[in-house]
Amino acid sequence: MFHVAALYKFTKIADPQKLRDRLLPKMRNLGISGTIICAPEGINGTIAGGKIALEKIVAFLGEEAALPPEDVKWSTAAQQPFKKCKVKLKPEIVTLREDNIDSANETGDFVTPAQWNEILENPDIIVLDTRNFYETEIGTFKGAIDPKTDSFTDFPDFIEKHLNPDINKEVAMFCTGGIRCEKASAYMRKQGFEKIYQLHGGILKYLEDVPEEDSLWEGECFVFDDRVAIAHGLKEGTSEMCYGCGYPVTLEDQQDPNYEDGVCCGRCHDQHSEERKNVLRERHTRIQAERQQAKA
Repeated sequence: MFHVAALYKFTKIADPQKLRDRLLPKMRNLGISGTIICAPEGINGTIAGGKIALEKIVAFLGEEAALPPEDVKWSTAAQQPFKKCKVKLKPEIVTLREDNIDSANETGDFVTPAQWNEILENPDIIVLDTRNFYETEIGTFKGAIDPKTDSFTDFPDFIEKHLNPDINKEVAMFCTGGIRCEKASAYMRKQGFEKIYQLHGGILKYLEDVPEEDSLWEGECFVFDDRVAIAHGLKEGTSEMCYGCGYPVTLEDQQDPNYEDGVCCGRCHDQHSEERKNVLRERHTRIQAERQQAKA
């Protein structure tokens, strides 16, 4: 079993290159896989490996990037969910391409997972899912508005067209781990929205803390690794990845007669030539053999 740590922190990083040069060899020496992004505005990533090794990286990032260890979201995976160890340098840790956004200080009010159901059941509060459409398709909160964005950079356009700070007095939002909400809420404050709430720790923390019988979450939560999705209690989900189009497919989607594991799904089956499908079939066979070998 592998442990998985999802983490981020908006904080000023004076020299992202220097942090990368120190962080990457530490991760490699500890046998950790996954990706961490370093930018002037902070750090963001998901990594997997042994629990003690991960705790050492979390402690290092606590010293170097003010990462609170209690904010790290922990889960597990039966197999290593990442193929490589990477530390990337980027202009932003989550890309919005909006200037003068202070995500470290001008965000919405945190709502704990225990309080989140009250937000969802309040008819005066608009609840936004800030994730992209391919994530929301396999699961979301009951009653939440799906902006159906292709990427996070589409979010400002959605706000401009559909919400008004003079009319929409209270807005709540959520995302996978919390990072997009912090940036989205900072952006919305800049646009004049005053009462903004965000689910602290995101969907991951909600699925960890809230008992399934009390949950208002429907479906599974998409994650950006080989697990594809997780469910209540942060258990691995049943959704698979379609390698033909890169979108997740639920158990129901997998019943489609055009679905072929590792090759195509109902969405993309007619978009690939037979030659392309054969390449994907060979790839899938190779991956399955590698997984069986790893288990042995």
